[in-house]
Amino acid sequence: MKFQIIPVTSFQQNCTLMWDEKTNKAAVVDPGGDVPRIVAALEKQGLTLEKVLVTHGHLDHCGAAKTLASQFGVPIEGPNEADAWLLESLATAQTRMWGLPAGEPFTPDRWLKQGDTVTVGEETLNVYECPGHSPGHVAFFHPGTKVAITGDVLFAGSIGRTDLPKGSFKELENSIRTNLYTLGDDVQFIPGHGPTSNIGHERRSNPYVPDKK
Repeated sequence: MKFQIIPVTSFQQNCTLMWDEKTNKAAVVDPGGDVPRIVAALEKQGLTLEKVLVTHGHLDHCGAAKTLASQFGVPIEGPNEADAWLLESLATAQTRMWGLPAGEPFTPDRWLKQGDTVTVGEETLNVYECPGHSPGHVAFFHPGTKVAITGDVLFAGSIGRTDLPKGSFKELENSIRTNLYTLGDDVQFIPGHGPTSNIGHERRSNPYVPDKK
């Protein structure tokens, strides 16, 4: 599995293009905007878009999900159904809140939950529910390459905001300790914003969720 980060929107959100090298089938994770830039990356790599994946319902992460999926005739998978209220507000309340171009509200073709898997070509990723930044946030983990896509849960040296509607630091902390720190110290992760990091480094040094061991 290959991964490419495509920064999108004025928030420089880490949209991730991932693809199975055997089949050249791809998924785009968190297309918050800038569809032409995403399409250009697909074409440059010679990939066939198979699906759109969404970690959570905030506008900078999924504002262009419906547009991209409709353009290519592919399904949207994720987030968890607890973020349905956010997806409904992509063209209204969230636009006013974030000052970003309106997104198109949507209902995903598949809601995701803990223990689910998603496929990209012949590759499989595990799904983890990680509420706290938003109630329906999910993360994706590819065991073969030991790469996780954590959205706005865990960052390099930081964590996702919990002061937003329905946010919870207690839930976020539990998500990180239960579902991310347990993936393995050698796991690399792509956060929703900023540079990549690895689980071991964050487990040992992240000032917001320090290791209790």
